[in-house]
Amino acid sequence: MRERVTMADVARAAGVSSATVSYVLSGKRPVNPETRAAVEAAITKLGFTVNATARSLRTGRSSLVALIVPDIANPFYAQLAATLQENLRSLGLHVVVCNTRARRDEEQALLTEAVQQRFAGVVITPFRLKPQDFQPLVEAGMPIVVSADVSFGALDLVTPDARTATRQALERVAAAQRRRIAMIAGPRDATGGDPRLELLRSLALQFGMALPHELVVRGEHTREAGAAGFAQLMSRRYRPDAVFCGNDVIAVGALEKAHELGVEIPGDVALIGHDDASFASLVRPQLTTIRYSALEVGRAAARLLTERLNGGRDVHKTVHVKAEFVARASA
Repeated sequence: MRERVTMADVARAAGVSSATVSYVLSGKRPVNPETRAAVEAAITKLGFTVNATARSLRTGRSSLVALIVPDIANPFYAQLAATLQENLRSLGLHVVVCNTRARRDEEQALLTEAVQQRFAGVVITPFRLKPQDFQPLVEAGMPIVVSADVSFGALDLVTPDARTATRQALERVAAAQRRRIAMIAGPRDATGGDPRLELLRSLALQFGMALPHELVVRGEHTREAGAAGFAQLMSRRYRPDAVFCGNDVIAVGALEKAHELGVEIPGDVALIGHDDASFASLVRPQLTTIRYSALEVGRAAARLLTERLNGGRDVHKTVHVKAEFVARASA
């Protein structure tokens, strides 16, 4: 049976002290970049992992990080989970994925459980929570990173910067002489409203386009909602000739309904999604979308969480992840 690699083994391989290895792992003291690189190379070569049990006894916290998301079936969140785990593994942390089904009671229950189980931290995409719902975690000193389009007060936040990408999507629509835009948006009771809808509405005015209330339909972020929303839009007296969707899952539902109704995409209606999920380039026609990288979100969330766990700062921090417009065949 292979013996467990120790911190002392890593120190010998890197030619440093065990204390230096500890500083690299914890981040509690600055380490020369060359020394850090040598330690990290030794960790990789030897396959060293942090003794989670020992650390839990020392810190009073588990080695688990809760990733709380509204819909694990959405490939965006699957990629987020994989990236978060990859970036936290070297710290001896493991990600537990929790699915809320976008329900407030589930979100609240999972936050309560995270405190009771003394999780190391929480990364969450809230859907119907309020800022005050996080207070028990704040009082417990638990690191929290929110991934959302809106701020939740004095909490670390990873959020999209989609202004340029949305403008480029509108430019493409305008260049095709399309003037009647619509949106299949999220539910009215989502926390913070629907920033993607409001951004689209404000930018559309710059192109001389209106986004009237009758051309905005709302529902959950699901294929079923996308299909139902598209059917509603096609029943309007003045049909839109371009439909924006709150995410790519909604857009796929809209695309399926378009095929059913005999509506040509993009001949009759241009269709634009959001997120650039893994299936966006696999459907036919390939989905034009606004890419919000789950990979970059995961990396940013892991970085913020690590800083908190290492006690590196007291003030909350916001990281803006820039979105990109991806032109494909649906618009």
